[in-house]
Amino acid sequence: MQGQMLIVLVLVAACAVYAGWSLAPAVARRALARAALRLPLPGFLARYFGKVALRASAGCGCDGCDAPPPAPAKEQPIRIHRRSDP
Repeated sequence: MQGQMLIVLVLVAACAVYAGWSLAPAVARRALARAALRLPLPGFLARYFGKVALRASAGCGCDGCDAPPPAPAKEQPIRIHRRSDP
């Protein structure tokens, strides 16, 4: 029974950390990422925290919403096919 409790504890803790990281403001994530970079981390975590720490701190935080919309597609006629009732 102790092994099952340990697995549940690890899963719940991992989910809580993930939810906290996802819902945290960008300023808090950047500060935590900078603090984590001071620790000896595996390569994939160091790369991820490095990307998070270098993200721009100003602006609205959108991903391309300030770009102009794409050109509208060429207009095409709509064809309506009516069925003949038997």
